[in-house]
Amino acid sequence: MDPVTLTSERLLLRTVGPHDTDAVYDAVQDPEIQRWTTIPSPYLPEHATAFTEQMVPDGWVDCSMFTFGVFLPVSGELAGMLAITMRSLGVGEIGFWATKEHRGNGYITEAALTASRWAFTQLAIDRVEWRAEVGNTGSRAVAERAGFTIEGTLRSGINNKGVRRDCWIGSLLPSDLGLPSTAPYLPTPRQD
Repeated sequence: MDPVTLTSERLLLRTVGPHDTDAVYDAVQDPEIQRWTTIPSPYLPEHATAFTEQMVPDGWVDCSMFTFGVFLPVSGELAGMLAITMRSLGVGEIGFWATKEHRGNGYITEAALTASRWAFTQLAIDRVEWRAEVGNTGSRAVAERAGFTIEGTLRSGINNKGVRRDCWIGSLLPSDLGLPSTAPYLPTPRQD
């Protein structure tokens, strides 16, 4: 699939390439991003180059991962990164980070909703999952503000830099955004 560009009220979501390598590298020097994400730490220039020149384009070509840089349209400044990685038929997992300078502005929540809406309507995804290591309250706050239902804690659910860690898991369904699903959904009746 060719990369797409999405827009929201305040943001431009577009693929990243070689011209963004330095901005990605600089942003990911933030210890908070390295702590809570599965990116390499220390994060070296060659990691940024491999990400923007190989990993991102390959993900679009083979439809395994749809990565968007989150940019401010007026300044062109990188505010964060977001990807939806295909996990199984009809299920994608969203991951994101925000640059230190742009946290707390709601940009990543807005980007997550924009990308999820696109995935539901253009990729035939019926479930977007979110996972974050227990304790990553910033990521959880974004997921909750975007409307994800927190479903619980998976023991040993994430491998972060060779260490198994517990993670929270949540989901967003097309119906949460008022959109139809590609497959029927039969929720379990409540057992009161």
